[in-house]
Amino acid sequence: MSGPHPDSTHTHNHSHAEGHGGHHHGHDHDHGHAHDHDHDHDHHSGFKGWLFELFVPHTHDAADSIDDAMEASTEGIRALKISMFVLLATTVLQFMVVLFSSSVALLADTIHNFSDALTAVPLWIAFILGRRAANRRYTYGYGRAEDLAGLFIVAVVALSAVVAGWQSVDRLIHPQPLQNLGWVIAAGLIGFAGNEAVAIYRIRVGRRIGSAALVADGVHARTDGFTSLAVVIGAVGVMLGFPLADPIVGLIISAAIMVLLWGTVRSIGRRLMDGIEPELVSRAQAALEETPGVLAVQHLQLRWSGHRLQGSARIELADTELSQAEEILDRADHRVRHALPKLDHMLLAPGTRR
Repeated sequence: MSGPHPDSTHTHNHSHAEGHGGHHHGHDHDHGHAHDHDHDHDHHSGFKGWLFELFVPHTHDAADSIDDAMEASTEGIRALKISMFVLLATTVLQFMVVLFSSSVALLADTIHNFSDALTAVPLWIAFILGRRAANRRYTYGYGRAEDLAGLFIVAVVALSAVVAGWQSVDRLIHPQPLQNLGWVIAAGLIGFAGNEAVAIYRIRVGRRIGSAALVADGVHARTDGFTSLAVVIGAVGVMLGFPLADPIVGLIISAAIMVLLWGTVRSIGRRLMDGIEPELVSRAQAALEETPGVLAVQHLQLRWSGHRLQGSARIELADTELSQAEEILDRADHRVRHALPKLDHMLLAPGTRR
């Protein structure tokens, strides 16, 4: 969403305390803004950079952001519905191949893909929970349910890697001849295509709405796709006369998933610990400091709650009348919301003069 900011569309709900120095001036605005921002990240270069972008993609992309909480939640649910349908369709196609090939290994892979499709359910529930209003027990709302769902997804990915690795080791110890290699290759390609399509879609939407959990679910689908591709590579290796190719490739893929999963674990864990990307803090601070009448930012806090941001700041104002101070705080609020499209709540308070 990009374009100029329509000043005429602002809606304000202010709660002001009488007085200036040391008193809180609470801002809790809901704005509809359109934004066009650049976003800087630390990038790895070369093959390592490609690999990290493939399995540890950035969570948010402010250049193509959705800044309305309800719209973001709706798009997240839509992504889960569509991607779950694609994965279930992939499972049906693979099951048809199982009927033709009578392959127990393919049946196991099909059941595995079906269970993976169902990991969208807890995230779906989390998005619905996130729409609920804050109450006296959950005063910050229910956004953290999304990050808890992300933990569940990480656990499923780790378990999948362990199971795949165990099967590969068992196959190395007890080699079994693969039957109907053509059908095995076909099923593997179907699994890879379906999972990769879902991965691209989930990661793209997850970035846009700022959902680390949806990005993690996209990475989950991608790892499953590469596991299916490993089946294809192994089958080709067997056709070329190297019977151990299948379990060896399976072990390599399992190890790679566990190593690359660490990036997703850090992303989800950081959110649960109220960690925030430093560039978002820098952007908010710059927006506040550049506001006319603001002398300094004395204190600034930001945190994610699901795919939305919450924050507070104490800013030192120029020595002005109370009415002018309120106008400065209003302008500061608008500027920081331009800088952070996914910001839901921002509490601004005038600081004490040094």
